[in-house]
Amino acid sequence: MIFSISVSAQTGWKLDTAQGSGDLVAVYFTSIDKGWIAGDKGYLAGTTDGGQTWTKVPLGTTEDINEIYFRNDNNGYLVAGKKMFITRDAGRTWQEIQIYKAGDFRNAVPEFLSIRFSDKKRGFVIGSLLNRSDQVIDSLVMRTEDGGETWQRIVVPSRSELFHLDFNGSSHGWIVGDKGVILVTQNGGTSWTAQSSGVTAGIFNVDFRDDNDGYAVGERGTILRTENGGQTWEKIVSPNTETFTRIDFADDKNGWIVGHGGSILRSSDRGKTWVRQESRTKQDLYGLFMGKKYGFAVGAKGLILQYQK
Repeated sequence: MIFSISVSAQTGWKLDTAQGSGDLVAVYFTSIDKGWIAGDKGYLAGTTDGGQTWTKVPLGTTEDINEIYFRNDNNGYLVAGKKMFITRDAGRTWQEIQIYKAGDFRNAVPEFLSIRFSDKKRGFVIGSLLNRSDQVIDSLVMRTEDGGETWQRIVVPSRSELFHLDFNGSSHGWIVGDKGVILVTQNGGTSWTAQSSGVTAGIFNVDFRDDNDGYAVGERGTILRTENGGQTWEKIVSPNTETFTRIDFADDKNGWIVGHGGSILRSSDRGKTWVRQESRTKQDLYGLFMGKKYGFAVGAKGLILQYQK
């Protein structure tokens, strides 16, 4: 059991110090009460009381967890280094699944960074291939058509490291990556094409509200916005130049960004302008999940921030 100490913040953010963990990089809630946090060395913990207490879940891996994603209340997935785990019982138990065979990537090692399902059967995992010196040598996109039982690699028009993907419905999806890479599919991921982001900075996170309105964030204060599905991306003026790691909109108007140095920004005008929020921390923030009336951010040294409207 993890206990937390809370300090109220003026802006609606509450600062919690989680005990017994390294950096936290991922957070996901399936309801206002039930959620998950994860991070370094296979650390995974769950809550059933809205984040008041967290219980560690043994996963049986020392790989760093990069993302948690639930397709519905029961079916969840997490990617950790070169491994993937799934749950079919709302996170009570997790099983490792093999989505590639030894030798599939020759001498390279996969690094899985993000996972999404566009419908019940079709899903994607993305990241990169690393050489023995842990250098990125190619991008990696894998696809399943049978709910995750089998996976095949897809060739995409970029060899840069790919950080995050998002789908709107079953047809339209976007992937963002290093060196300003943005890829789009309009046919359920059968093929992907490059979009012009207008930046060379790494883009770490993308969030689409519908087929048209989307947002992305990355290095050196990069904030991007599109109203036409990414045919054109507009660079938004940022209040600071910290690296941003996550962006999440709770509804069509209200969005939040988190990043390095305890940065939290908020927009209430569909991402056109952003203002700083008080986080009460200088620790780097890596993960974000926002609902309409609540939210959570996680970061370095087991940091958990909770937002209540």
